[in-house]
Amino acid sequence: MAEVPPKKYFCLEKGCRMFPKNKSKSSNAKRLSQKQREEIAGYIFLMPWIIGFLAFTAGPMVSSLYFSFSKTDMLTPTKFIGLGNYSRLFSFNEAVSLFWKTLWNTGYYVFLSVPLSVIVGLLIAMLLNQKIIGRGIFRTIYYLPAVVSGVAVCILWMWIFNPNFGILNHILSSLHIPGPRWLFSERWSKPALIIMSLWGMGGGMLIYLGGLQGIPTQLYESAEIDGAGRWIKFFKVTLPMLSPTIFFVLVTGIIGSFQVFVASYVMTRGGPNNSTMMYVLYLYNLAFEQYRMGYACALAWVYFGIIMGFIILIFKSSSAWLYYESGILKGKK
Repeated sequence: MAEVPPKKYFCLEKGCRMFPKNKSKSSNAKRLSQKQREEIAGYIFLMPWIIGFLAFTAGPMVSSLYFSFSKTDMLTPTKFIGLGNYSRLFSFNEAVSLFWKTLWNTGYYVFLSVPLSVIVGLLIAMLLNQKIIGRGIFRTIYYLPAVVSGVAVCILWMWIFNPNFGILNHILSSLHIPGPRWLFSERWSKPALIIMSLWGMGGGMLIYLGGLQGIPTQLYESAEIDGAGRWIKFFKVTLPMLSPTIFFVLVTGIIGSFQVFVASYVMTRGGPNNSTMMYVLYLYNLAFEQYRMGYACALAWVYFGIIMGFIILIFKSSSAWLYYESGILKGKK
């Protein structure tokens, strides 16, 4: 008489074979949870950006850091020269390097154009925030220049600044004021570029407008009850509540102004006498006209450090003037 297998086993009809009971591949298959599936899907969707970042941003940055210590034109073998590019870069001899000249030109442009853009953009936004007839039309008109192509704007302003038939000098002559030579003058070429930069303040104006409309009206009502006038309300209510918006416009404006290129490239090519030779234009000339890629990479990394230094300084100083509804930030989380 055949032995009866234990209950945890079962027998087939032809012969008795021992198989574990209720053990199947499907029951042991590991199933992913909903959270794990979402994480995998997220990484799959991120892969195009990650690949693009590594191939077109991180990779070139690492390569440029290596080339900054080398002498290369990207056509012949690269020669490692250590800190040679950097020592040449900081030379005060303009025949050797225009680093200090271009840094002065760019700094002059940044520290005048950014404050003007911030102030004028805020004033226009406050005017367009009033209840006036045709407010939407005026907002559109002021914003339109911000979406016009940079090259087209440069050509337009070249006509405006023309010392012979430009409309700006024509207006000045009608007021019996002798007009300068603008882009053809070492003294007036940089102020001309700064004046032109105000043309694209529509983007900042739109951001300010959004910030102004986000200020609670209860604050103005409370200030009026306390007897505050227009100037008190502006300095005690509007500016503090608008400080996060000003902070954003200031940071983006500084970064953008440090990278000014199109205006000096199209309008003056850095002249006259390198008076509008901006840092990025000088870097471009070295890299893509003289093919001094190693030296240009050294310039780029030094410039990266300068811009980062200014941005860190702004972030550190923001605790003294940046307000939110909860009050002034004093380095508290």
